[in-house]
Amino acid sequence: MTAASDILIIEDDEILRDLVAEWLAAAGYRVRVAPEGSAGLAAIHDHPPALVVTDIHMPVANGAAVITELRRTHPTIPVIAISGRFQCGHGLTAEGAIALGAARALCKPFRRSEMVAAVADLVGPPAP
Repeated sequence: MTAASDILIIEDDEILRDLVAEWLAAAGYRVRVAPEGSAGLAAIHDHPPALVVTDIHMPVANGAAVITELRRTHPTIPVIAISGRFQCGHGLTAEGAIALGAARALCKPFRRSEMVAAVADLVGPPAP
């Protein structure tokens, strides 16, 4: 059984990955991290989280591949797609991420309050 507070962050930028993990941990969520898409998919296979936060533009397996595979294997796990390129029109747009199956799309840079609110909206408050 997956706890509602178990969050997986898939992000190749170590600084941002650690920052988002810190924000969500401080909000009371249990957080795991993966440095790129294929490692994230392996982590999902080993222990499905309540929610996945994934960067879209990553080496090895990008966020679009993560979302597509997650919709196939775990269709009920919500996804928050993040990217600094959504607003630039390069590659996958925020609308495209939603069309693939992401529940939310946040443009980098986003605020702590935006991320914590999106997580809470999708999985509720952290478990005690």
